[in-house]
Amino acid sequence: MPADQFALSSDLINELLRGMRLRGVDYRRIQAGSTFGLGFAEKPGHAWFHFMAVGNAVLRMDDGSTYALSAGNAVFISHGVAHQLFSHQDVPVQDIDHLDGAALGDAVSAVDTGTDASPAPSTILFSACMEFELGSIHGLGRLMPGLMLIDAGGQRYPGLVPILTTMEREVSAARVGYAGILARLADVVAAMVVRGWVECACGNASGLVAALRDPRLAGALLALHQQPGRDWTVAQLAEHCNTSRSVFADRFQTTIGMAPLRYVTELRMRLASQWLTLERLPIEEVAQRLGYTSQAAFSRAFKRITGKTPGLSRKVRQAERR
Repeated sequence: MPADQFALSSDLINELLRGMRLRGVDYRRIQAGSTFGLGFAEKPGHAWFHFMAVGNAVLRMDDGSTYALSAGNAVFISHGVAHQLFSHQDVPVQDIDHLDGAALGDAVSAVDTGTDASPAPSTILFSACMEFELGSIHGLGRLMPGLMLIDAGGQRYPGLVPILTTMEREVSAARVGYAGILARLADVVAAMVVRGWVECACGNASGLVAALRDPRLAGALLALHQQPGRDWTVAQLAEHCNTSRSVFADRFQTTIGMAPLRYVTELRMRLASQWLTLERLPIEEVAQRLGYTSQAAFSRAFKRITGKTPGLSRKVRQAERR
């Protein structure tokens, strides 16, 4: 790829990922003996992250597929689907939410399922449940693999190796303040996994991922995400791609699956939802940021796209987070 096209795609990736939000709601340092079974319930709108520091485990997803994990492995489950971690296929599984944990700090707890009277636990893992908000790149969520496996010794995520190595030391040593450090490291690892997937997705890429690599569309997308409140026309967007209006509109529809101005509207409403619920901005300020001439006009557009009024959307989200 020519240097200018690579820079443009990098700028666009940075702009897209800037709106991503990962907020840990539950962190657990789990230690177990040679026999254990742990169940993790489905949590829509969340992601699960597990890091094996000591020992081995089998991961079983809700579709029945299984994966062997060993020390140094991590998994990121982007859609929050139900899954299990266990030592052997026939071991009874306990719901992790039903196990008592000793508080180690804000939202961090220690869970001990038994160490078989051994001087040290056979298995130690760090588990995190996170609110996963993709913001303006919500469309990527449908394309993202439900499960991403990370090997600290592998080459696919080289930047993660030193972080996972640090996590392994912190989990095993349990030094003063380690719980807070682990929580922050887990957030960083999860964000890097998502970034790595966005940067590396190729081959059968479709939709927004393919558009990131298409210089005929990337310029328009970058402009849209940088200025979502501008009163865009298709002709103006085509100018950013140095192509005709008709060629741009056809290319956009074919690649992303919707018309350019429909994308503009949905982008605005995704941003509005994030600003209203996570950043708790006043409705009037959100409307102004997105270029609406009145709060009423914004509210009508928001309800048409999301099915809820801005006020109701905020209340529902706040109730879900309690």
